[in-house]
Amino acid sequence: MNPLTSHPINIAIDGPAGAGKSTVARLVASRLHYVYVDTGAMYRAVTAIALERGIPPEDEDAVGRLAQRLRVDLRPGEEGQLVFADGEDVTSKLRTLEVNRSVSLVASYEAVRMKMAEEQRRMARAKGVVMDGRDIGTHVLPDAELKIFLTATPRERALRRFKEMGEQTEITLEQLEQEIVERDRKDSEREIAPLLQAPDARFVDSTGRSIDQIVDEIVEWGRAASRTISAGEK
Repeated sequence: MNPLTSHPINIAIDGPAGAGKSTVARLVASRLHYVYVDTGAMYRAVTAIALERGIPPEDEDAVGRLAQRLRVDLRPGEEGQLVFADGEDVTSKLRTLEVNRSVSLVASYEAVRMKMAEEQRRMARAKGVVMDGRDIGTHVLPDAELKIFLTATPRERALRRFKEMGEQTEITLEQLEQEIVERDRKDSEREIAPLLQAPDARFVDSTGRSIDQIVDEIVEWGRAASRTISAGEK
């Protein structure tokens, strides 16, 4: 019997913007037959809906009230995960320049983080989840059996985002790199659930490495952790 079927674990992947967390987490989940939870997409959904409804991202009270009422669902799609907010497919709205510039602020609000973390913990109760974000191993799932802190240089992360945004952006690569550096600072210094590497997390630098290399490494760690738990329960 496959020990991962009998003894699924939770895997938390944290790191700064543009480090490749979502891609890596999605592939690791697929390889292990786990459920992938893109927490960053949940915060982006709140941000996108706030902008769409004319709520200023700077209005913490209004954004907090929106988050408490908003239902965010993650569903599998033919080309990847789909994100719905109150039944509306907002997947295509999550990576706009406006959302990129406001999501860090929205995600810093206590009311927003409390509601999203509550939903994320609910998803993880049954185990067998790969979850990525900025505070998963330290705040959302501190008891996750495997924790990863995935990062890359600001230049490489900016280049990835620049290619991802494509023709829709008028921002330069240099400007995007500065925005990423500034977001790193904000995420690390915020009072509520800041971006930190959990003491027991494995540090992985993706600079100059292929996605396949990183995925292979994390999958093996996941299998080893599951085998350890399985052996301990015999």
